[in-house]
Amino acid sequence: MIVTTTAKPSQRALEQAGRLSSELASPFKARGNLTVAKLLSLSGDKKLLVVTEEEVRYYEGQSDTPLYFHPSMAFVRVKRMRRGETDPLIQLSGCESGDQIIDCTAGLASDSLVFSYASGPSGKVTAIESEPVLCALVREGLAGYETSLPDVDAAMRRIAMTCMNHLEYLKGLADNSVDIVYFDPMFRKPINESSSMEPLRSIANMNALSSEAIEQAKRVARKTVVLKEHQASEEFARLGFERKHVNTSKIAYGVIKL
Repeated sequence: MIVTTTAKPSQRALEQAGRLSSELASPFKARGNLTVAKLLSLSGDKKLLVVTEEEVRYYEGQSDTPLYFHPSMAFVRVKRMRRGETDPLIQLSGCESGDQIIDCTAGLASDSLVFSYASGPSGKVTAIESEPVLCALVREGLAGYETSLPDVDAAMRRIAMTCMNHLEYLKGLADNSVDIVYFDPMFRKPINESSSMEPLRSIANMNALSSEAIEQAKRVARKTVVLKEHQASEEFARLGFERKHVNTSKIAYGVIKL
């Protein structure tokens, strides 16, 4: 993978690119007049990270559609919560102000944002992501993305991203040390209409959850362990969750109350 910037980067962007180059052990290459396609051809694995003034973008293969951080539907959900409406994940998990939550499979951290807003300034959300490039991409986005709502921006800044295997992270925690442990793995049965997920699939951890991880989550959590999956998934039964359908959505949540 190559790390680069736009053609005329600011000093801030150059420093950010240098930091990411070092962190990800990937060479930095000055952009100059090189196109994304040319830089991808120069990269042995056809992977490219571009630091712009607004965001960090990830390109892979022949695609000219980058993956980058955006709160997406999480922003819509949080705005509903700001109006006093409920969110199914918050209701089913029992999340309250001041809660400590571990999102074991952070991905783009959408649900981490919802948890962070719900748990408030006195709460704590730790988002675990095993894939280094994805973790860096989302961490930088959470630190710099700005909405028109200061309280939502503050909720993003409160999320602590950690690049680590979630099982190993859970093993290092004491019994009953957090309130909620959450899993949102890449679905065993994909929702094919969700085109926004396609760029993520090439970079995400596609492994199924292990029973050991769920046992560790039950040991660590005080209130609930929650799993998000396709509503027709067999993972709920395999891992011991009580499935809760969410209206007409194709997703469902599994809940283990402690």
